[in-house]
Amino acid sequence: MLVGLVAAAILATAGFFGFEFFLQHRADREVEAAFEQIRAAGGKASHGKVSFDLLSRTTTVADIAAESAAQPPLRVKIASVTVSGGSQPEAARFAADSIEAIDIEVGVDMPAETIARVTYRLPRITAKGYSGPASAQRLPASTSFIELYRFGFAQLASITAASVTAPSLTGTIRFSAAMPGGSGGGDFAYSGLAMQGIKDGKIASTKVDGLVFNTQQAGKAEKLTVDVANIASYDIDVGAMAAIFDPQQAGDDQYRRAYRQISAGPYILTSGQGLNMRIEGTTIDDVEIKPSGLQLPALLAMTPPAGAAPPTPEQAREIIEKLARLYEGVRIGNAEMRGLSAGTPQGPLTLAAIRLNLENGKIGELAFEGLDTHTPNGPFKVERFALKSLDISNLMRMTGQFAAQKSSPDQALALLPLIEGAEVKGFVAPYRNTDKPINIDTIKLDWGQFVGPIPSKARLTAKMTSPIIATELGAQSLLAAGMETLAIDFDLGAVWTEASHTFVLEPVSLELGSLLKVQARLSAANVPRGMFSINPLQAATMAAQIEAGTIELTLRDLGGADVAIAQYGRSQNLGRDAARQAIIASIRDSSQKTATANPDAAAAAETLARFVETPGQTLIIKLTPLGKVPALQLIQLLKSDPLAALAQFRIEASTAL
Repeated sequence: MLVGLVAAAILATAGFFGFEFFLQHRADREVEAAFEQIRAAGGKASHGKVSFDLLSRTTTVADIAAESAAQPPLRVKIASVTVSGGSQPEAARFAADSIEAIDIEVGVDMPAETIARVTYRLPRITAKGYSGPASAQRLPASTSFIELYRFGFAQLASITAASVTAPSLTGTIRFSAAMPGGSGGGDFAYSGLAMQGIKDGKIASTKVDGLVFNTQQAGKAEKLTVDVANIASYDIDVGAMAAIFDPQQAGDDQYRRAYRQISAGPYILTSGQGLNMRIEGTTIDDVEIKPSGLQLPALLAMTPPAGAAPPTPEQAREIIEKLARLYEGVRIGNAEMRGLSAGTPQGPLTLAAIRLNLENGKIGELAFEGLDTHTPNGPFKVERFALKSLDISNLMRMTGQFAAQKSSPDQALALLPLIEGAEVKGFVAPYRNTDKPINIDTIKLDWGQFVGPIPSKARLTAKMTSPIIATELGAQSLLAAGMETLAIDFDLGAVWTEASHTFVLEPVSLELGSLLKVQARLSAANVPRGMFSINPLQAATMAAQIEAGTIELTLRDLGGADVAIAQYGRSQNLGRDAARQAIIASIRDSSQKTATANPDAAAAAETLARFVETPGQTLIIKLTPLGKVPALQLIQLLKSDPLAALAQFRIEASTAL
């Protein structure tokens, strides 16, 4: 964008001096008349020698200097402008084989509360196959950021050129003391600038071989340097970008593609404080903008000047609303950053890629891939971390609403619908400040089907390996069995169906390494919609209507029974076989006590005894309600009288190898 605007400014300068004279013998008089127009408007303008070669249709104007009447002013100096092969195919159009400007300097003074001054310098800029207005548009009355961009885009939209090239562009920026962080400045240098195929308000491509930018805060020794190579943009629509600066386009809700692709890299960032970061490249595809959601004039007009009183809560919410609409005004088909590396006190940090897409204020997926760094206790790696459907616009709106209130759990729940899930793959990190790593193959969490702010559908899957630490509960028995790590495979799903008012936990699956595998299905009936409420009183009232449903449990012994028996034997000073028989005897003794009250429970206990007796078996239990069993009542019975709670169900139990 900067390359195009600078090129437009130079070409507009040539047009401002009256292109018509290039085909006339009265060159001196025409040039002077053009300069007089600037003076008449209150500006300053002067030039040196004007030469005209009729045979080659070449005109040169030397020592051009101009300053706009607007305050702050825009200043332009050009050592010479040479137009070759000039012609006038139409009364209002001028054409030339080439236009070349030498030693250009453009200075822009900005309002005091922003950047103090920007100066551009180009040793040479050349346009080939040029066609444009015979006289340029009048410069804007103001040199504000908005007006300058609007003017530049209008100029670009009115010209045609096969190419515009400049070997280099250098410049300086001086910050105002009113800027955040105080005064200071920087310098920049572009090399190998080229634009191709400028026609009908579109640009086929812009390319910059390299950019070096240095900035330094006043009074500070540290300097930040940014070095970027291979900056390129393709299929640029100038009209689409101009629309965001035009208040008359504020009602346009149509998306327009501004860029087909933008790419750059590598980037190198260094500073005197030890920052050394490199990014191999970035690519952004299919950038579309919606003028109604991206009106920069209205947004900037609401920004308080430096030193102004803080905005009122109402003003702050209005600003946040406009920022939220700004995100809704942009579509990005795909954006990615590749190959980030940086130095840290613990060692190098690398990140393979960051990827995202954006539409209607939502990031469809934000993914970080290939993170590799170190901590004091060992390596830290993440193969992939991703957030799904992150609603940036509404997150900003809700943040603005919460800012004036004391945070509460209700507000946290209200944020849930703004994201649909998260995923972690290939996570490796030291476990609890030890040098032993925890390895997470995958953790995936998805939720949706919201009733108010509460999801009524969710699923969590996890597959990981964790070290066994001696100080943790139950670790001694696992370590005694020769286990140093524990593999965990977990899958939990939950869904509420409004039509049937049923709530089901399915799948429920847990596998603990070489110990056991559990699968279950739990259901509840008569679950009302009002249960999904952030009001605890309402949720508790609705919970009284819930009835217990069928419960199915499958437990497969993978070696856990032997570990439990060995632990029991150590605690009772018994051998393995004696410990097994003691546990079986205890189960059967309990079953005899319950046989009269609940024959099903007694039969289930006998099945459990057979399960313990033979290692490697699968235990299958199914509980079916004998009638309507209120869930809250069942929970109370489980606490006070478990046998009475089981009596509410028909119990079916069996084993299988």
